[in-house]
Amino acid sequence: MAEIEDIGTEDFEWAVVEIFGHRRHAGRAREEERFGSKMLRIDVPIEGDPAKGWTSHFYGGASIFSFTPSDKATVMRINRPYAPPARYRLTEPPLDDGLASLVTEDLPS
Repeated sequence: MAEIEDIGTEDFEWAVVEIFGHRRHAGRAREEERFGSKMLRIDVPIEGDPAKGWTSHFYGGASIFSFTPSDKATVMRINRPYAPPARYRLTEPPLDDGLASLVTEDLPS
């Protein structure tokens, strides 16, 4: 993985790419020639925010398991960092509705 500068969006399309069925990247993708062969280049926004930069991945055609065209909003949503789960603490409900006396009366002494 290498961070790259923002090169514009010409010739890119938004997509979700699965590699060998094990890795999944969502970003802007295009075909590039590298090392004498055609390769897929997919630029993934860092933390779902293009203002923070892009991380670029290159893959050969044989390693692509699936290529799903998408839109920018979906790509940004997929790359958004996970929010920590909210922690709620519920208070114990009061037993002053007449049930408290029933609970204590039924207990053996």
